[in-house]
Amino acid sequence: MKLIRFGEPGQEKAGVMLNDVKYDVSAFGEDYNEQFFQSNGLERLKTYVQQNEGKLPQVADDVRLGSPIARPSKIVCIGLNYADHAKETGAAIPQEPIVFFKATSALCGPNDNVIIPKNSEKLDWEVELAVIIGKKASYVSEEEALEYVAGYALHNDYSERAFQLERGGQWVKGKSNDTFAPVGPFLATPDELENVDNLRLWLTVNGKTMQDGTTANLIFKIPFLVSYLSQFMTLLPGDMITTGTPAGVGLGMNPQVYLKEGDVVELGIDGLGSSKQTVKAYA
Repeated sequence: MKLIRFGEPGQEKAGVMLNDVKYDVSAFGEDYNEQFFQSNGLERLKTYVQQNEGKLPQVADDVRLGSPIARPSKIVCIGLNYADHAKETGAAIPQEPIVFFKATSALCGPNDNVIIPKNSEKLDWEVELAVIIGKKASYVSEEEALEYVAGYALHNDYSERAFQLERGGQWVKGKSNDTFAPVGPFLATPDELENVDNLRLWLTVNGKTMQDGTTANLIFKIPFLVSYLSQFMTLLPGDMITTGTPAGVGLGMNPQVYLKEGDVVELGIDGLGSSKQTVKAYA
């Protein structure tokens, strides 16, 4: 299945995509949140959709899409998880995953504007594969880790590099501004993807290709990441793990390139659709 949420910010309704057509399933009565995932929501929703085939209202193409998951308990990020990205930023290849958090208030729809924060100088982009947790995970083995995955989504891990790297403390400050976590257009359940370890990721700025990579180059693969993180924290249903970005970020260029008002960022992952954000100044 492909899950969507649609409508105005804060008023999103649940939907699904079937054969590229969007349908309203708000009558199912649940949002795509922790309670939904932990109560076997995917299977129950699948049954509901089958039982109501031909009767589901369509969602118009011009209706805004929100994040396909409601605000999760946490967004866990993995840094420098592609060797080419580590190299371009001058960092060593990590011996263990670099883990940081992104504020859940950064979550937004896939095509919402990205807002340049106050006093920002270095707004950067990062196309990433996001993993959505489907059931409570604590001390899970690598072998069983994929049993805890509800699905996958496209994510742009926007970063303010001056806040992240020049203001002291942890990376979270440069990762957490409002609009810094556009997710979607949809969540795809694992059966929708042929091979999550070989998906092309790409990103353009104003039509120019900046990133073009593949998840085959992940240093730490998804089963390892789920297992690893579960040793340090309980992953709750609906939590999002964002798995790192390939080379081609503005920070790694010489001279460095950062986003300015009016720029248009487009990105996509095989099987997970594409999204587009326009850069706007803080008002």
